[in-house]
Formats: sequence, C-alpha cells, structure tokens
Amino acid sequence: MAIPVFARGVDDAGKDFLDFTTVLDVSAGGAMLATRRNLSRSARLTLEIPSAPLNERAAGRSSIRTLRAKIVRVTSSDRCHLCALEFTRPLKSVPIGRA
Repeated sequence: MAIPVFARGVDDAGKDFLDFTTVLDVSAGGAMLATRRNLSRSARLTLEIPSAPLNERAAGRSSIRTLRAKIVRVTSSDRCHLCALEFTRPLKSVPIGRA
C-alpha cells in the first residue's frame, strides 16, 4: 500500500526542503520512502502524514501524524530513489480493535 507523506529535511546544499512523496512499506522500526529527490545516506527526515482534521476525542491518543527518521540506505534508479528509513523512536503497537 502506498502512503502519501510530506518529507521535510535539509539537502546536500544545506537548503531546507519539503517534498510530497510516498512511503511504500512501513514497520515498527522504519519505512521505505520513494522520492525523486537525491538524498544522502544518514540524512535526517521528518515525515508528516496528511490526514483530515479531527477533534482530539475522535483522533484519540494513539494518532501519529509526524515521524522522525534517518536514511540508512539509498537505492537509485532512473525513475526514483528508494530510501530505507530508520525511525528515531520505533512505533508502538496498537492492539487489534483499537485505533
């Protein structure tokens, strides 16, 4: 499943960037990000998951919208760069039936 995200970071030239891109795979410890931007290994990113605005009661305490990560591996092709990310803090598991 492809998950749209905003990726924020600093490029090799030291300039801040914000890209709309896609996460292709997510686990508790990290994710695989597909992007057109050539990012260096060990770069740090903040992923922001766009979602509909909800009030606090509807969103619940386990609602995660921002994740910090570092790039641990980059594989490049003609179409995109696949960046393996490691989350700064692993995601907590949510019991089935609770969101």
